[in-house]
Amino acid sequence: MLQVMMKKQLADFTIDIQFTVENNILVLLGPSGAGKTTILRAIAGLLRPDTGTIIHNERVLFSSTARTFVPPQFRHVGYMFQEFALFPHMNVRKNIWYGVKQNDNKAKELYERLLGLLHIEHLTTRFINRLSGGEKQRVALARALMAEPAILLLDEPLSALDSDTRLELQAELKKIQGIWKIPFVLVTHDIAEAKALGDQFLFLEKGRQVARPAFRPSEFCQCQSIELA
Repeated sequence: MLQVMMKKQLADFTIDIQFTVENNILVLLGPSGAGKTTILRAIAGLLRPDTGTIIHNERVLFSSTARTFVPPQFRHVGYMFQEFALFPHMNVRKNIWYGVKQNDNKAKELYERLLGLLHIEHLTTRFINRLSGGEKQRVALARALMAEPAILLLDEPLSALDSDTRLELQAELKKIQGIWKIPFVLVTHDIAEAKALGDQFLFLEKGRQVARPAFRPSEFCQCQSIELA
């Protein structure tokens, strides 16, 4: 379980949010500049909230009162950036293995499993500039999962893809989350994508949860909204 309660002063408003995510997919929705990516960065440890707590399975990642701040490299959080952040001078295999500390049999088995799950076995020797958008998406996801994260953050991971590839990868993301059974926190502007992927929803406007008549999670089959304290 991931628990987030945080305030962070930005240039134009203050993020003031509280939510809990079980081992499922939480979708953050809202207009550009609403604070969605800031929340991801706070969970990852790439920025420090002004006040609050971030706790995963009783492990305190951040607490303003206890003055606890776990650095990003020790949080076991995978972060898939919108622009993928792949290394163009490395081939696919080296990109996926980048940052893996133990090159043991367990890691090799995970690598082979990810190649199969994401259908990228044939791409391992290619360099990034020879990949399509969908292939880059799969490689970036494989690299994020190769680190065996306890939490996976995805910042508009499918926004640059064509509709057919997007639908295919939505299904793969849902399948992988069901296998990994860890909290996924996903940012999107696309309500159809949110409906396809989300188990929980949080709509943000200027850093706060808001209700939006056009987006009612109760309309979605087998989905639930987040109850904030």
